[in-house]
Amino acid sequence: MRITVDAQRCVGSGMCVLTVGEVFDQQDDGRAVVLLVEPPAGTWDAVREAVDLCPAAAIVLSPERRP
Repeated sequence: MRITVDAQRCVGSGMCVLTVGEVFDQQDDGRAVVLLVEPPAGTWDAVREAVDLCPAAAIVLSPERRP
């Protein structure tokens, strides 16, 4: 799983940080930033929950790239 955040869509609600703070953080302007672009498998359920809770649908998940 790879995570990206569309900074133009992010409204700074902080739901992603509250849900899985080891993967997301917020910049000074409140917008989300991804700390772990490829998070460990143990966080995937929480990351999916953060995606569902994002009011702006700014978090995008894509499958992990395989060699």
